Amino acid sequence: MSVRVSTSVPVSPTSGTSVSMPAFSLVDYVVFVLLLVLSLAIGLYHACRGWGRHTVGELLMANRKMGCLPVALSLLATFQSAVAILGVPSEIYRFGTQYWFLGCCYFLGLLIPAHIFIPVFYRLHLTSAYEYLELRFNKAVRVCGTVTFIFQMVIYMGVVLYAPSLALNAVTGFDLWLSVLALGIVCTIYTALGGLKAVIWTDVFQTVVMFLGQLAVITVGSAKVGGLGHVWAVASQHGRISGFELNPDPFVRHTFWTLAIGGVFMMLSLYGVNQAQVQRYLSSRTEKAAVLSCYAVFPFQQVSLCVGSLIGLVMFTYYQEYPMSIQQAQAAPDQFVLYFVMDILKGLPGLPGLFIACLFSGSLSTISSAFNSLATVTMEDLIRPWFPEFSEARAIMLSRGLAFGYGLLCLGMAYISSQMGPVLQAAISIFGMVGGPLLGLFCLGMFFPCANPPGAIVGLLSGLVMAFWIGIGSIVTSMGSSMPPSSTNGSNFSLPTNLTVATATTLMPLTTVSRPTGLRRFYSLSYLWYSAHNSTTVIVVGLIVSLLTGRMRGRSLNPATIYPVLPKFLALLPLSWQKRLHCGSYGQDHLMDTGVFPEKPRNGVLGDSRDKEPMALDDTAYQGSSSTCILQETSL
Repeated sequence: MSVRVSTSVPVSPTSGTSVSMPAFSLVDYVVFVLLLVLSLAIGLYHACRGWGRHTVGELLMANRKMGCLPVALSLLATFQSAVAILGVPSEIYRFGTQYWFLGCCYFLGLLIPAHIFIPVFYRLHLTSAYEYLELRFNKAVRVCGTVTFIFQMVIYMGVVLYAPSLALNAVTGFDLWLSVLALGIVCTIYTALGGLKAVIWTDVFQTVVMFLGQLAVITVGSAKVGGLGHVWAVASQHGRISGFELNPDPFVRHTFWTLAIGGVFMMLSLYGVNQAQVQRYLSSRTEKAAVLSCYAVFPFQQVSLCVGSLIGLVMFTYYQEYPMSIQQAQAAPDQFVLYFVMDILKGLPGLPGLFIACLFSGSLSTISSAFNSLATVTMEDLIRPWFPEFSEARAIMLSRGLAFGYGLLCLGMAYISSQMGPVLQAAISIFGMVGGPLLGLFCLGMFFPCANPPGAIVGLLSGLVMAFWIGIGSIVTSMGSSMPPSSTNGSNFSLPTNLTVATATTLMPLTTVSRPTGLRRFYSLSYLWYSAHNSTTVIVVGLIVSLLTGRMRGRSLNPATIYPVLPKFLALLPLSWQKRLHCGSYGQDHLMDTGVFPEKPRNGVLGDSRDKEPMALDDTAYQGSSSTCILQETSL
């Protein structure tokens, strides 16, 4: 999910204007502090439970024994950041419900990971998603993917920590650096000591707090404006209820096709290949539980999107009846929700504190997931391969030290973010620029058996170059433009809503009244198409380089790293069509016989494919028999 949210500091009220800053009551402070204390307590409980008997597998993967529901709620919490809680209502308030159609992409965005990415990753018994890249290509590709991910997350975490605290400080007067330090320290302690299990269970608690805070705002706000029926009527009267905008132009910021199709690629970059999410799938006790957790996210996401949209509509109706103050009108869009909350909840002790707890729950869940995933990939991809002789005790200490180190680095990045000024938007956009190329790299390896390591590396670099070219070009173009934004399509700079959003959102330029031409037109590509564009660049360039460098000849190929797209597709055709294609029946039994998917042991526990010798398959292995004709076609 991605939302346009300005990160600019609000303009101060004009001199001589008396402005009363909303204030927290003692009860509000108690509710807020209680959130931090309970989050820390949950983490410390899992840290102290079995102290001295912890293993690296327990810290990084929760011993692969997590159930479906906590994993699903943790997946949702990672996705639902504080920026999303602020951004979705602001988007709906300013531009109407067009953004709600993003929910159309959720089904495919979760169905594809559930049936393609999760089975491949789970059956390989991975710890880091980038471990797949070594099994499919080589160690160099794995290191490239890992370094790219670390670069992406370190920069983003500083922004995620600083931006909500900045908005809170501007609206409520809550001390900026006290909130930054409280978030960073609490998150670092329970993540480092409790590991993934602590992160998942605190995510469950924080998800409940997020929904309670948002529901409190909807309940009180709708009661003050005359009910949800009146809210809908006012929004319809003022054109805030959007219909299907079927314009196929990819340069229009939000249309049905942009949200529904471009959003699928954005979702895949988050729920398909992002380490923070993949790590949760792999912590499930069985593959079936991992798939079910992915399915369970779908209704939660729809509810979350509807709740955010309702807050935006209630806020719009409220300010039609009670106009904004001068200070509110001059504020940045990401502060609208906080002003609205303080307006409607004042006089109700505890409820403002509950919403601030909701806001900071989003930050805690996102940041803790990032710390844990960063520690995991650093340990598994950059340290263990070079120092395999590490004892269990030293590995545990190092894992905790890495989580603490990334926590301190995050606090440092928050300080740097505060000093960057307008360059802050450029730092935020880097997160979105990287999601698409990483998605393309995994798709290149999984769907194209002919792709080789040189093609993967060159493809990834090409995708990153293309992403930074468009992203930075759009920022420079926007900064140099002094024309006002369009009332229907324009937006200020924005924050991506989550990890991942890892999901590949970047900053959009201001859409001006005059239609841009040349490179300006190219730079105005809707941010929701960025992931699709950049991942396609990686695949196309990677395939071309692979074909020019001899494909997979002379290199071993582990068939468990390939997802047989064409066999799966042809298996859906009538048997007569399959016989005409001389391919016979390609059901699940055939796939297991050919070794594309290794058969599960009878006890249901999957073995580690790295303990087996990979089949040495080059291009000739795909030729010469009808039983492998499908693989022959997919290898071009």
